[in-house]
Amino acid sequence: MPDNLFIPSVDLRIGSLEEYNRRQKDKAARSQAKPKARPCITISREYGCTGYPMAELLREILMQRTGDEWVMIDKAVIEEVARRHNLSQEILETLGENSRMLSEILATFSSRWKSNYDYFLPLSQHVAALAEQGNVLILELGGSIITRHQEHSYHFRIFASERFKISTLARRLNIEEEEAEKLMHRQQKVRDRFTRDFLSQDDHDPLLYDLMFNNDRCAPEQIAYTIANFVLGPPV
Repeated sequence: MPDNLFIPSVDLRIGSLEEYNRRQKDKAARSQAKPKARPCITISREYGCTGYPMAELLREILMQRTGDEWVMIDKAVIEEVARRHNLSQEILETLGENSRMLSEILATFSSRWKSNYDYFLPLSQHVAALAEQGNVLILELGGSIITRHQEHSYHFRIFASERFKISTLARRLNIEEEEAEKLMHRQQKVRDRFTRDFLSQDDHDPLLYDLMFNNDRCAPEQIAYTIANFVLGPPV
């Protein structure tokens, strides 16, 4: 049973990213002034927490409150961007050749990452470019670690009990709880290994985050509105 049935369509998110880039170009063409820095939000979660439903709602809230386009980025979107050369080049144009942020990102990786240079460098470049543009939600990808030097970046993590995560996975994927438990442990090990081996960090470290949410006690709606208020301030 695939574990991505409840992840929003990559095509829909790529369409949102293309519209986002079109609007950035329009704004740049109309204004000569340096654009105001806009937020970059990273969402980290333990596998099995309700990250995607929350992020989709958060994006809607942010667009309603700011009147701007926001885009949601994860590994699947970045990989699709890499395959679409024109869109990839548009994103990387904002980064520049001598980006301080990119240098700091590359310094983040351990020596282990060099064996996967062809994969991790493009991934890092795209995450960096989108973070610099702002109005972006980055799901996973070590976002809180990679963008920690970025001004106006905010970092959040969702955690939960094993019972909650197993139950959520079983319900969403329509699988037995025993299978859900094995999937949860397997996928969490993959995530932990990535941040440990390639980012030299432990993304369970609470010091990486502005706020952490207990998914057992906080519904996706509560988390989304809390993050929006933290980043933008309470609605007037």
